[in-house]
Amino acid sequence: MGDPRVEAAIAHWAPRYVENGIPVGDFQEVSRSVERWEDWCSAWTAQGGIHEAEGDSALAAGHRKSAAFHFTTAAACYHFGKFLNVHDMAELRATHDLALRAHRKAHDLLEPPIERCGFPYGEHTLIGNLRKPAGIDRPPVVLMIPGLDSAKEELDHYATWFLDRGMATFAFDGPGQGEAEYELPIEPHYEKPAAAAVDFLESRADIDGESLGAWGVSLGGYYVIRTAAFESRIKALVSLSGPYDAGAQWDMLPDISRLTWQVRSHAANEEETLAVARQFDLSEVVGNITCPAYIVGGELDRIISPEASRQIAGGVSGPSVLNLVKGGNHVVNNKAYMYRPQTADWMAEQLGAAGG
Repeated sequence: MGDPRVEAAIAHWAPRYVENGIPVGDFQEVSRSVERWEDWCSAWTAQGGIHEAEGDSALAAGHRKSAAFHFTTAAACYHFGKFLNVHDMAELRATHDLALRAHRKAHDLLEPPIERCGFPYGEHTLIGNLRKPAGIDRPPVVLMIPGLDSAKEELDHYATWFLDRGMATFAFDGPGQGEAEYELPIEPHYEKPAAAAVDFLESRADIDGESLGAWGVSLGGYYVIRTAAFESRIKALVSLSGPYDAGAQWDMLPDISRLTWQVRSHAANEEETLAVARQFDLSEVVGNITCPAYIVGGELDRIISPEASRQIAGGVSGPSVLNLVKGGNHVVNNKAYMYRPQTADWMAEQLGAAGG
């Protein structure tokens, strides 16, 4: 048998890689070349380096679209090399720096471009990527929340669905995520950093901060529910495969995900980590949600039980849509066509997007 950590990464996340920016040929080539989990990050870093070099060459020749493709693909390769590499934090952080560098090379080349924004959160500064659809004055905006092992750079392909329908997007790294994971542990009361992000969006004159949707993926699917339960400025939400009670789901998680929880919680051991996970419980707050909610789950999700999606959809006080996809895995990336266009259309209708 091969390394079970490599096998778990392939079994659980192959569709996620491909749907979020990794060419299928790259995934097959790299994943087949890795025998030990300890080599996963370096193999993806090497592949990212190939794309980044191609991007540099394309840009030097004046081919901006090709350069943007290669830079964002490089960033995806680096990200998916480091995203669960918590056994070697020095390598993880170095590769994360490469992902940020490659992604920032693409910011001004993309259509629409990305504006990197910082906003205050207590004594810290959180970072988000703002994109605005071309030709629309003060568009509505969707706040995009990553999960346990994702980061704002991974959300580009999700964002495209909203941008194409006339909505701006603001993907940001909260505590325990992306650029904030090193100083701030994951935050079960995510309404706190989310409120800071909403304050920032409301301060912008070029977007309609009062026409605000929120979206979250995986653990971000919990965060977005928690946020909307306390944040009345959110007019509609989408939750993708979020836990209802993370402590109750603990034994379902792959070993590498439990270790990632520990590292991102800044906990000393699994016992401390489980104590943190048990704080991620929506039972007492989900009923506070009165805005429209669209809940997505996969019937074959082996990481978060599909029952969690049923509990969330059944627990909100406002109108809800439950899209429990037959044959869907975690976040349903193996059948992304069954929820990505649908949630984007739904959000455009809720926010009255001009391009919807």
